[in-house]
Amino acid sequence: MQTRSLTTEQQELYKRNILLAGVGVAGQEKLLNSGVLVVGAGGLGSPVAFYLAAAGVGRIGLIDNDTVGLSNLQRQILHALPDLGRPKIISAAEKLKALNPDLVLELYQKLFDADTAADLVPNYDIVIDCTDNFPARHVINKACLRAGKPFVYGGVLAWAGQTFTVLPGRGPCLRCIFRDDPPPSAPSTTELGILGAVPGVIGVLQASEAIRYILGTGELLVGRMLIYDALSATFCEVALERDSDCPSCGSLDGN
Repeated sequence: MQTRSLTTEQQELYKRNILLAGVGVAGQEKLLNSGVLVVGAGGLGSPVAFYLAAAGVGRIGLIDNDTVGLSNLQRQILHALPDLGRPKIISAAEKLKALNPDLVLELYQKLFDADTAADLVPNYDIVIDCTDNFPARHVINKACLRAGKPFVYGGVLAWAGQTFTVLPGRGPCLRCIFRDDPPPSAPSTTELGILGAVPGVIGVLQASEAIRYILGTGELLVGRMLIYDALSATFCEVALERDSDCPSCGSLDGN
């Protein structure tokens, strides 16, 4: 894709971004010429995609195979009552293009399996995990390690959420931390519920990680898991270590 420069209108639109130390016009043009793959258009994918589009990310890939259901609306803010029964990526695309008409949207209404991941991941600068199951997350992890692409993990349940960033060759990967998938009996939001604001908080943090990675500024959540507890209104940070015996990334060079 041809490198794009900011128009006069875009410079006004993103004025508050451009004023930030570490952004400026050059940084805003980095965002304009970047591509982010968002896997999932639900509770996490909604705030992630909204804030990426609002920040001026020029190209967003959005993959989801689901349709909008009534119980989604409590947290999946890209969708509304008129969208019931529609594909989530179509509903999401309408909202995102209304916010940012210059956005290049690449929509994939399909399951995110290993073959799809291998095809899509190399085409983007960074991947954001907005899924709700560990098999899909491990697919993302494997594809990103192979392609040398970073991805931002996010997980939510009940009143809490967590996020960290995987940067291949630096710090731990997802399988270093979660070696095995949870058993089928493990609780999920179907049993325990989810406060709608929790994926909002985690999704905003994921979007911020992607933006800072693209800009090359700040400190990413590499080797650090940030955990949010909505009941106590607190954040805590847990140090994460690389596992040299990890079957996914143990052979990679890095710190």
